[in-house]
Amino acid sequence: MTTGVDRHELRQIIAGLSEGVILVEPDQTIAYANAAALAMHGVETIDELGQTVDAYRARFSLRYRNNRTPNQYPIERVVSGESFQDVIVEVTRTDRPDIEFVHCLRSLVATDRDGNPSCLALILKDVSDQFEAEERFETTFNANPAPAVICRLSDLRHVKVNLGFLEMTGYTRDAVIGRSVYEVDVLAGARSRDLAISRLNEGGTIPQMEACLDLPNGDTRFVIVAGQPMDLGDEPCMLFTFADLELRRKAETALRQSEERFAKAFRLTPVPTVLARADSFTITGVNDAFSRVFGYGADRITGRAPAEIGLWVSEPARSTFESALTRTGYVLGLEVCLRHEDGTDLDCLVSAERVEIGDEIFALMVLQDITERKRTERDLFEAIEAVMADTSWFSRGLIEKLANLRQPGNERKDGIAPNLTVRERQILDLICQGQNDEAIARRLSLSRNTVRNHSAALYRKLDVHKRSEAIVWGRNNGFPAVSSS
Repeated sequence: MTTGVDRHELRQIIAGLSEGVILVEPDQTIAYANAAALAMHGVETIDELGQTVDAYRARFSLRYRNNRTPNQYPIERVVSGESFQDVIVEVTRTDRPDIEFVHCLRSLVATDRDGNPSCLALILKDVSDQFEAEERFETTFNANPAPAVICRLSDLRHVKVNLGFLEMTGYTRDAVIGRSVYEVDVLAGARSRDLAISRLNEGGTIPQMEACLDLPNGDTRFVIVAGQPMDLGDEPCMLFTFADLELRRKAETALRQSEERFAKAFRLTPVPTVLARADSFTITGVNDAFSRVFGYGADRITGRAPAEIGLWVSEPARSTFESALTRTGYVLGLEVCLRHEDGTDLDCLVSAERVEIGDEIFALMVLQDITERKRTERDLFEAIEAVMADTSWFSRGLIEKLANLRQPGNERKDGIAPNLTVRERQILDLICQGQNDEAIARRLSLSRNTVRNHSAALYRKLDVHKRSEAIVWGRNNGFPAVSSS
């Protein structure tokens, strides 16, 4: 062993080192420990550290990073003359379990000219902060729902994988860890694969790109992959992160199929239909039925607003319709007058609703040509008014014939006017039988003024203005209720 003078000089040398140094005698006596070594154990003196190896074992619990307790403490391996380096252990004081350290250890065994051990030293480096940071990274990496995998750049083998990647792909952890980036190919089907491989070999950043991963069950999965170089401990690595495109791809496919179905239904529907932008009402499409009924070809009307082509006969009506659609989002069964390309006016029912297609809002307008129906109604009203001059001979047969001009084969509809009083229903029934006010008054034992008052209330509720309109309404809705001979 070294002489007293040599030992004194040795202690002076190691006293100021940042690494911890513990000198041990062959008889397992701890001869010296510098301040750094004491601090790394949370003690201030050799007595607290332990005068012997046995005392040290009693006061400190050591555990390797794989949670295995060593059969021999590193300090004992030093005494036996073993050389080792970069041994990582967790150190805990047995009397203070809350005090923990992580040490990186190596041995120093010096011999004299005869080959006998002259200096036995255990050299310590406190790597607690490093391992705490690694543990935080490990926890964050594993808990991150975004799929990720880390490969070592020295041999391009995967060293870490998180649960997000395993769940996305169906791989097991053992099937990924230790495999190369070409065995579990995280760049499979990458749009710029050559660039990605080049950056991987250089240890450079891999930009985001679409890829198609091969899954263990034989399926594939579309993803966006990116690579970021990083150090894991002292080891250069590449962190691959992924964004799952499968849901987006399914959504895009469903949207495309939906748009195709809409386009087909729009084109083939037999009712004139117009698609316009909701903000400006600029027409973006019309179907074949629209061109057939209104004469305008799609090439002449697309890209223009209805006001530009004069589709609406009444501009105030157009403005009212567009304002209502903008305000409420829909319009149902609005009677309007629209103009054919040749200048002919057409009576129409317009229904419209705001719809979202892609990321844009449109107005879907359905136009029903009721010109013939309106003409029939006008003819009916004129016929009824012509005979109303003398209602005493306004027979049931004539009423039925006139009503059938508008809607032949009409069936009784019970309960369609629940807001009518009993008296109002009686008066409507008699009106539809062709009775005038005087006859109705005699039949119901009422004055003529009372009959007129009830009739006025009846007209308001039915939203009609003339007796002929009331008769048509009644015939369409099951009046008269009792047949007369």
